Amino acid sequence: MNIIEVKNISKKFDRKIVLDNISFNVDKGDIFGLIGPNGAGKSTLINIMTGLLDANGGSITIGGFDVKEEPLKAKKFLGLVPQELALLETISAYDNLEFFGSLYGLKGRNLKNKIDQTLDFTGLTEKKKEKVKKFSGGMKRRLNLAAAIMHEPEILILDEPTVGIDPQSRNHIFEFIKTVNREKNTTILYISHYMEEVEYLCNNIFIIDEGKEVAYGSKKSVKSMISNNNKVNLKVENLNKDLIERIRLIDSIINIDANNDEINLLVDADNFKLEPLLKILENNSSTIKSINVDEPNLEEVFLSLTGKKLRD
Repeated sequence: MNIIEVKNISKKFDRKIVLDNISFNVDKGDIFGLIGPNGAGKSTLINIMTGLLDANGGSITIGGFDVKEEPLKAKKFLGLVPQELALLETISAYDNLEFFGSLYGLKGRNLKNKIDQTLDFTGLTEKKKEKVKKFSGGMKRRLNLAAAIMHEPEILILDEPTVGIDPQSRNHIFEFIKTVNREKNTTILYISHYMEEVEYLCNNIFIIDEGKEVAYGSKKSVKSMISNNNKVNLKVENLNKDLIERIRLIDSIINIDANNDEINLLVDADNFKLEPLLKILENNSSTIKSINVDEPNLEEVFLSLTGKKLRD
């Protein structure tokens, strides 16, 4: 069952096309990744989905309700964790949740129970009386999550939830996402420009760049779009800049990254042969310490499909 349906969404700001005929569906209970570089149009799409902006064309339905025609019914399905923190810094974590819970219509004993549950769920019970301005960046992110799930939404939208936080808090957020998805069957829409996060968390993905679809489908199907490309990873002795440039000239090599004694190649598997590479290494008196071949990750899919790195 599609709980989110995005159909032919287009958006312009003045003459600039920010979203160009974007379409995808999200199944109920899925962890779905919306990924692309900064400025690709991800946040604009979320603002249209949540009713903060109007599209110039197309439609979005959430839980079967059109976000423009029946916005209140559609929004009841949503919990949003915005990229910018939405918290009251001068009051405690508990008071923040009491405030946001009241906005959702929670009252009395029900409100108190929800506050206790979400504090426990996000690991903030011991910090509930502390003012938010004293929290670390990671703790603020977790409190932002707590505020978004108090009303137990069927869909949780997470817009760049790990920006500027430490690895421990990042891992805590990952575990939170997997837990709320598994235990409450909450549909997750995860927006990020970190491909490795989406690779770890998500089942299905939509890759966007410059407002246009780059790829859409399951991780496996998206990777199969460049199935003729593989990664070749080598560790060699006597690695130098001249050697790297000579390897770069091999026709079947799409991209090369080198660091210390490692060379990472993205190659056209249909045309790539080891012989020219080995010959270059031999002429350089380089000894191969190890070599292996892997399928590409999502970062390399983006590179292959757009001709540029994600953070270019």
